[in-house]
Amino acid sequence: MVGAQSATALSTTFLGRARAIATEHAQLSDQLRTKYDVKTAKKVGELGATVLALQNWEKASSSLAELEQLLNDPSTDSELRSIAAEEIQGTAQILQETSARLKTSLLPAHEFANLGCLLELRPGAGGSEAAIFAGDLLRMYQAFCKRHGLRANVVKLDENEGMGNDSQVQEAILEVESEGAYGMLRCEAGVHRVQRVPATEKQGRTHTSAVAVLVLPSFPSTGAENMGQESFDDPSSDYFVDPKDVKTDTMRARGAGGQHVNTTDSAVRLTHLPTNTVVSMQDGRSQQKNRAKAWQVLRAKIAQARREAREDEMAQLRVSVIGVARMGRGDKIRTYNWSQQRVTDHRSGITLHHLDDIVEGGSKLDEVMQSVRTWLTERELEALAADEEAASKLKSQ
Repeated sequence: MVGAQSATALSTTFLGRARAIATEHAQLSDQLRTKYDVKTAKKVGELGATVLALQNWEKASSSLAELEQLLNDPSTDSELRSIAAEEIQGTAQILQETSARLKTSLLPAHEFANLGCLLELRPGAGGSEAAIFAGDLLRMYQAFCKRHGLRANVVKLDENEGMGNDSQVQEAILEVESEGAYGMLRCEAGVHRVQRVPATEKQGRTHTSAVAVLVLPSFPSTGAENMGQESFDDPSSDYFVDPKDVKTDTMRARGAGGQHVNTTDSAVRLTHLPTNTVVSMQDGRSQQKNRAKAWQVLRAKIAQARREAREDEMAQLRVSVIGVARMGRGDKIRTYNWSQQRVTDHRSGITLHHLDDIVEGGSKLDEVMQSVRTWLTERELEALAADEEAASKLKSQ
């Protein structure tokens, strides 16, 4: 029975961090009793989840230790031993659950988690079949958003006419405005691979194509408090883009469309010169609307790139000190196999033979996404532990 407690024990790294947070929470609570401060009150609220999780863990850990002591004590009478044997399994399960909740509470909130998001889809290897699959993914995400009551609209759609009813998407950006959409959909970032027989294939051979999905934060037009930084005007903010660094070009809109196409300079292209990031927008009927949307996408790309640069820097430190790497957005994350009606996510390892439901944005897509969110949490916990160990090793040098 001793193994029951050791299997659910927390590492000294996590336990030490949790207790440090509990101490900070107590100190800040004392300050609030003396003098109320909005910033301090907000911090106390943020730390509260960890404090409660730690209290529950300590209670369950103590209960399990008492039960194990009763079972291991030769002087325990048979009736009490029987009661302890009945309760120990349930108590061990409670300890395991509280351990998981405590570890999760230690993870810092993703700075974009509460924002809306932009889903950018670009076909990769596979030619016209990749472009058709990009359209399939766009419709999948639209159906997912509709089923969950998320406000979503296509802000950019460049497509070519394909054979039959299949349009070929060259680039699409779906804006999901609902709060928390980034946290919900960031698990979709990466390369999605499709294996199926194209309509143009005369010999029935299966082709493999790919579409890159990029998940960007969608910012309010003037910044917001829940973004974690004050506004777009702070040069130290991830969200700051100096207008002097951005070249603006206007041009006639191209492609199929209404009377505004090729009659006015409504299309806008922004180029962020320091990073050579280019965003073009022509779907709106006015240059003003296209300019606003282009700035929204550009700001999102720059902020995401800055965050990823910090994450890559930390990842290199973890690899050199601990050996923990992270999966990048250029990695293949999921395969959709039509002949087997199979979807496999290569991060969480989940495989479901419900392809039709998934590409229609059904409940099985939720199941896949949740498995990836769990996987992401596990990787973030590994990274948290690695950061602590790396910091400890650097201090000892």
